[in-house]
Amino acid sequence: MRLLLIRHGQTPSNVAGLLDTAEPGPGLTATGERQAAALPGALADEDIGALYVSNLVRTRLTAAPLAAARGLEARVRDGIRELSAGDLEMRGDEESIRRYLTTAFAWSAGDMELRMPGGESGTEALARFDAVVAEATATGLGTVALVSHGAAIRMWTAARAENVDVDFAAAHALDNTGVVVLEGAGGPAASGWKALTWAGTVVAPRDTDTEDGGPAGRAL
Repeated sequence: MRLLLIRHGQTPSNVAGLLDTAEPGPGLTATGERQAAALPGALADEDIGALYVSNLVRTRLTAAPLAAARGLEARVRDGIRELSAGDLEMRGDEESIRRYLTTAFAWSAGDMELRMPGGESGTEALARFDAVVAEATATGLGTVALVSHGAAIRMWTAARAENVDVDFAAAHALDNTGVVVLEGAGGPAASGWKALTWAGTVVAPRDTDTEDGGPAGRAL
């Protein structure tokens, strides 16, 4: 199966650099609306059979033009919401952002019991995202799109894609409406995935990846 992980369009909290993860969350800026309107054209070559969105307003607004263009109903799933910021909610200072991303990428590296300050653990975050991917896989469709969030997409891809490690995901922020394209190799929904492209750039096999870097980039 071909899996498209799409980050939502720009929000006011993105502009302000805030860790805004609570439900229902903000809507889109004018720029975000234009980004959403451009998605059908950007994904014109993708034969999308089903479309999932998180329970946060910004993903539903982002997906609306794509859903209308393809005649699809956006399936709302709590499991692909943004990683809860817990005690860091609505903070935008550098230390809070770094702690948030460092915790998320620690989950990708296998420290599953680590908990976001006042928030969820890696076990909880990966399990809920895995469940939606498993549902999408079970549809038997060739291509499924999930409109989700920056940190959630980067964390899950680094944990589940065979050719994406933490260094790569940490060094490559995903812009608003950026897309990570993965291909499933069969087996359990939480395994056997390979990233094909990251925001339009081909992802090399892990053993040829020379990227280096720590947690970087705005997430939500």
